[in-house]
Formats: sequence, structure tokens, C-alpha cells
Amino acid sequence: MSSLAKPYYTPAQYLAMEREAEYKSEYLHGEIFAMSGASRQHNLITTNVVREISSQLKGRPCETYSGDMRVKVSSGGLYTYPDVAAVCGESRFDDAQMDTLVNPNLIIEVLSPSTEAYDRGDKFAQYRTLETLTEYVLISQDKPRVERFLRQTDGDWLLSVANDLHDTVRLSSIGCTLALGEIYDKVSFPEKDKAEPDAA
Repeated sequence: MSSLAKPYYTPAQYLAMEREAEYKSEYLHGEIFAMSGASRQHNLITTNVVREISSQLKGRPCETYSGDMRVKVSSGGLYTYPDVAAVCGESRFDDAQMDTLVNPNLIIEVLSPSTEAYDRGDKFAQYRTLETLTEYVLISQDKPRVERFLRQTDGDWLLSVANDLHDTVRLSSIGCTLALGEIYDKVSFPEKDKAEPDAA
């Protein structure tokens, strides 16, 4: 028995449906993928990051977008919703609707168990084709850990890692800093396995 072929959608069809949909979906090479809801930890971290970056960019010609701003990665056929995106300079959009950003300088993803491999692998490969993107940041939600990838002049990406709540990460693409203590404000981490209590 042959399996049914997956429906193919053009970018225009995807955008028309997405703008009417009650939930968000990603698009890649003709396929549409529904996005699942985020955890409390994920939401707290994203809100903290947007608050910190937006505060530092106040009065500057830069804009910060949360997870409702769609980003188009032209060369890879990807439309997606990063947790945080930022642009310094003029924001450019795919069309007059101004709901699909095409020139982010910074993208931040908060890692989830179901998407971590994708965010590190295929999705990052797609993001790297964006000529305007110079910084990509991955934030863990189950422990203090922030990974920052910075594009070098030769096209390679330099990784730096911060994993202490007293650490600060510099976002050179937009001239901001993120203190891990602020990123993880009000966020609780899973407790480590505790030793068995002594017998009474």
C-alpha cells in the first residue's frame, strides 16, 4: 500500500493561511509544520530577554521582536518564528503586511526538549544563510547556560558559553549585554537527584 503524498504549499499559500490561522505554523520547502505551545520556563526566559534588550535599545534606531514576528529565510525556503529577533537600522519586511521580517541581526532561541536538535542543527544551518544575521544565541531552560555564536569576517562562527548566574553575555550585533541573572529571573531549575535519606 502506498502512503499518501504530503500536500505541497507555495509560500504565498502558506502566508495566506497563516494570516488567518488561530495558531502559528512554520513553513519549509512546501510543507507546513504546526508549532506547539511553550512551557512556563520558556515564556519567562523569553519575556526576560525581550525586556532586557528592549530597555537597552530604548532611544536607539533598533527594534526587538518577540516570538510573534515571523522571519523569512529566503535562500532556504524557511518561514519561522524565533523566540527573539532584533534589528539595528531599518527593519525590512517581505511585503506590505509588515509581519514577516527579512533582515534580523540577532536571533535568540530558547531551547526546548522537542526542538533543541533542530535549533542546533538544520535551523541554524538555515539561519546562517541570512546575510544580515551576525549573532545567534541559544538559551537553555533547565539550567543556566547561554551559547553565543558570532559570525566572523571569514564566515565562520565563533562559539562562547556562559553558564554561571553571575556571567554576562555581550550581544555585539546590537550593542547590548544580557546578565544571566536577569535572563533567569523567577526561573526555577529542576532539582538534582537527591541522595536517599538515612533509614530511621
